[in-house]
Amino acid sequence: MADDSRHADANAPRTVVFALYDKVTLQDVAAPLEIFARANDFGACYRVLLASPTGEAVATTAYAAINVDIPVAQVPDQIDTLIVPGGVPPDFTFTPGEHDIPEEQTPDVIDSALEMVGELAPRSRRVASVCTGAFVLAALGLLDGRRATTHWAHCQALARAYPRIAVDPDSLFVQDGRFITGAGISAGTDMALALVESDYGPAVARRVARWMVVFLQRPGGQAQFSVWAQSELPVTRSLRQILDAVVSDPGGDHSIAAMASRAAVSERHLVRMFGDQVGMTPARFVEQARLEAAKVLLAAGDSSQEAVARRVGFGGPDTMRRTFRRNLGISPGMYRSRFRTTGIDQDAG
Repeated sequence: MADDSRHADANAPRTVVFALYDKVTLQDVAAPLEIFARANDFGACYRVLLASPTGEAVATTAYAAINVDIPVAQVPDQIDTLIVPGGVPPDFTFTPGEHDIPEEQTPDVIDSALEMVGELAPRSRRVASVCTGAFVLAALGLLDGRRATTHWAHCQALARAYPRIAVDPDSLFVQDGRFITGAGISAGTDMALALVESDYGPAVARRVARWMVVFLQRPGGQAQFSVWAQSELPVTRSLRQILDAVVSDPGGDHSIAAMASRAAVSERHLVRMFGDQVGMTPARFVEQARLEAAKVLLAAGDSSQEAVARRVGFGGPDTMRRTFRRNLGISPGMYRSRFRTTGIDQDAG
């Protein structure tokens, strides 16, 4: 779509409302809020309002409270975008300890949040949730029959509690009609950038991303995890250095012989170290690192497939093509066309 049709009414302010409640996750609010604010610096025209049920400040899961602009009763009748962040019930407290997944409650049990979103969602052109904010939309039946995502730690719970939702546990964010659901916490940045791109075009979104010192936009369909997160954290310092070298320079010489030499161990011992500490073979880790790097270059740049393949260490486009089809089920060209933009439609509905 041409820029003039995309921005036919570019000067009209787009009203964005954040539906806040006590014990909201601070970054679920702060990250998208900063994106919209910086977008205005580069030519966007967002009118952002922070609303709570009573108009009073809300507590957060971090150390700061958030002042709000208006009570829900004073929210304008017409809303362009409603943002529903994640959070926990006001009386919930985290139990200290070493754990990968805090046993936190989700906000679908907060009556005031349900009432607020239930009132505002029908007046909104599009509705976006961050993290466990998806549970609020789910409890209201707004995601029934739709695809959605949430924080990786809560995807199974969302699917169990709301079986009419097709939960996508892998994507950074998912759009289905006028509803966009984002993954955990920092994915709010990616989702907000995608909304800006949908509203004002990729040039504005890229300027915002550069200013925020974040990678342009990770397409919504990209996985929540990198190759680092998919593997176990190595205990041995020498192996950690080897893995760091692979991720930082995927196009380098990362044969088993080369890596074993750098780690000053035998090839057999290196393979055993990978199995014990990383949970995959050396070749698999290198392949995944190269695949991840290729996905970024294909989605964000204009380099030819041959140039991308050589840069990330596949050697040539044929090897890269086979790797893409084996791991993703699609060709590099199809991946590029699918993820060339962030994946939010301009006219959601």
